[in-house]
Amino acid sequence: MKIGIISFAHGHAFGYANALAKINGVEIVGIADEDVNRGYKVSKQFRTVFYKDYLELLDQQLDAVIITSENSNHYKHVVAAAEKGKHILCEKPIATNPEEARKMIDKCNENKVILQTAFPVRFNTPIVNAKKIIENGDLGNIVAIKGTNRGTNPGGWFVDKAKSGGGAVMDHTVHVVDIIRWYLGSEVKEVYAEIGNLISDFDIDDCGLLTMEFSNNVFATLDCSWSRNENYPTWGDVTLEIVGTNGTLTVDAFAQKTNVYSDEGAEWDFWGDDMDFQLVSDFVRTVKENSSPSITGEDGLKALEVVIAAYQSAEKKEPVKIN
Repeated sequence: MKIGIISFAHGHAFGYANALAKINGVEIVGIADEDVNRGYKVSKQFRTVFYKDYLELLDQQLDAVIITSENSNHYKHVVAAAEKGKHILCEKPIATNPEEARKMIDKCNENKVILQTAFPVRFNTPIVNAKKIIENGDLGNIVAIKGTNRGTNPGGWFVDKAKSGGGAVMDHTVHVVDIIRWYLGSEVKEVYAEIGNLISDFDIDDCGLLTMEFSNNVFATLDCSWSRNENYPTWGDVTLEIVGTNGTLTVDAFAQKTNVYSDEGAEWDFWGDDMDFQLVSDFVRTVKENSSPSITGEDGLKALEVVIAAYQSAEKKEPVKIN
């Protein structure tokens, strides 16, 4: 299978490229990047061809592309890839507004290509085990869920709203919303959010607290802030506390690590799941079998709709319904 990568703007590109390199029968045909220096460097690192123009890469003999560009560029890259008949794995958030996300989905359907959203947390063992417990009915009826996805401020284009579409709320909400939707089989119908800039000097949101009501009447809260400082042992977390009528389940997605303490401070030695590898392997298998993706463009759109509703709620200072 021949796969190209469009842009290394997002740090996840390295994880996905490393994953491709480990899969038998997969060739990284080329890497396109508007940043010439970065593009040459990573192309050399992964022993492939560099293309300054992503359209030139799409003209090559490719089965699929992985798109890891700035959020605002997902739309043009996905549409161009679909028009060239290439299957697509697109980094989250799928777009910066629902209108573009819907057009991306429609364009992929029109050209009969796969559009998979990159939500690697679905492949995390604690997250998967929690889903099995819920489906088995061990918790009874789910009443409420408390989630966190707290991380460090990534800086760079992430704090440039024109490129990112938003700060911490845009960056971190989508992962946990996707997991909760996956668990419940239900959609968010109303969002109340308080959002602010309380930590960094950048003119963009770095803190957010969301309260969501789902169509099955489950309530969920989410702390999606960039609240981890540079000296924190790791980039962030994904945790869930799931309250059911028969019990409560606590999930810590990144607890697969060893705490290491030294004179230099504390470190986490992570030994757990390679979620990027599992995500990319799943995508490659989907393309090979020409089957429906496990995580669809619609999943990306539904998570994005919650983000947009959260920003609207914070601005209006009142709950916002999602149609």
